[in-house]
Amino acid sequence: MSLLIVCGALLLAAGESMTPLPLPGGENGIGFDDLRFSPALGRLLVPAGRSGRLDLVDPKTRAIVQVKGFSSSRDGGRGHSQGTTSADASSLRIVARVKLSGSPDYVRWIAPMREVWVSEPGSKTIETLRLTEKSPPKLEPAGNIEVADGPESLEIDVPRHRAYTNTWHDTTLGIDLGSRAIAARWANGCKGARGLAVDPARGFAFVGCTEGKAVVLDVAHEGKMLGSAKAGEGVDIIAFSASLSHLYVPGGKAGNMTVLGVGNRGELTTLGTVATANDAHCVAADANGNAYVCDPGKGRLLIFQDRYR
Repeated sequence: MSLLIVCGALLLAAGESMTPLPLPGGENGIGFDDLRFSPALGRLLVPAGRSGRLDLVDPKTRAIVQVKGFSSSRDGGRGHSQGTTSADASSLRIVARVKLSGSPDYVRWIAPMREVWVSEPGSKTIETLRLTEKSPPKLEPAGNIEVADGPESLEIDVPRHRAYTNTWHDTTLGIDLGSRAIAARWANGCKGARGLAVDPARGFAFVGCTEGKAVVLDVAHEGKMLGSAKAGEGVDIIAFSASLSHLYVPGGKAGNMTVLGVGNRGELTTLGTVATANDAHCVAADANGNAYVCDPGKGRLLIFQDRYR
């Protein structure tokens, strides 16, 4: 593996640090957005946009299993109108369908409550649905949460009984899962807040700023900003590896990803920057030290094996 030192930072040569993984039907591009790793399934969940499929990637073998039956589009490119772009799966088949009140962005499953929360920025709401225990199960409306100037991104912190989301600008919100009330508002220092990731064990919430920055908030206490670090321009979706305590921050406009180390007090240290692709704006981390970055133009994933320690 060759290394380049640029302005004191470690830069990994793109061809030697990222392994491409083409997705079936992605030759003309895929409108990626939200990627997730499911510990329960041991698989990376890849909502494959216009293909109309949910791809599940085995981190060890890189074999791909497809769940079909979602909305599809003949057009390529990125966008929330390009089919399914967010998912949370507990089985490998579609078990229930429901018509949403607005155009969806993020979808999150809250297991203890048997609820699905869906952010709908166009209507400035988070729609909540309850999965019944009937056979077959059904998704029933459980109420809406109004989020002015949002919601952007959505993460769940079960130990604190909270959900987190951002406004489009400079605020991160803590929402009580039971009452659905906005319980906290924290300034995050962003000009344009976008991605979210959570470290429940230490009570940290990580926020990605589109202008090229990541910040750490202490959500276990008063939401104080604990750390901040620069990243490439065009930050959108970010990911945290609990096993390595590393934060992955792709810059879609910059065409790179910054890897940050997270200290026990929430301080951020730049470990290096790796070249990715144009509009590579989303990432997920598995439990084996790998980060997966989306490459929308070529309809594939770029796999980064994290060797930083």
